[in-house]
Amino acid sequence: MVTDPIADYLTRVRNAIMAGHKVVEIPASGLKREMTKILYEQGFILNYKLEEKGPQGTIKIALKYDRISSEPAIRSLERVSKPGLRKYSGSSTLPRVINGLGIAIISTSKGVMTDKQARKENVGGEVLCYVY
Repeated sequence: MVTDPIADYLTRVRNAIMAGHKVVEIPASGLKREMTKILYEQGFILNYKLEEKGPQGTIKIALKYDRISSEPAIRSLERVSKPGLRKYSGSSTLPRVINGLGIAIISTSKGVMTDKQARKENVGGEVLCYVY
């Protein structure tokens, strides 16, 4: 049984990158679908596919690598808010990851979004993770 599904999601992606896999398969949930959509829109993954197999379905993520140096597009995935210690941030104190080069994924009252979108919409929320 997984007690922290977001940490499990990040760990599966991190492990697949370190092993050099092209595709990683993850059990789906609404929050994981939104996080995957953000990673795709921000250019950190090549593509993703939602499959309805099993009770909850799965997400297949095609990881993105540089063609020449084979460096992954995702250099770091870091969980910020944990079940034992939640991290919340107001709209004025949202974190900037590597001075704006990376993204922070925020769970707000208006849905899951990046730190830049949350600043634009002037909402705060739970800081889920940093990606760069």
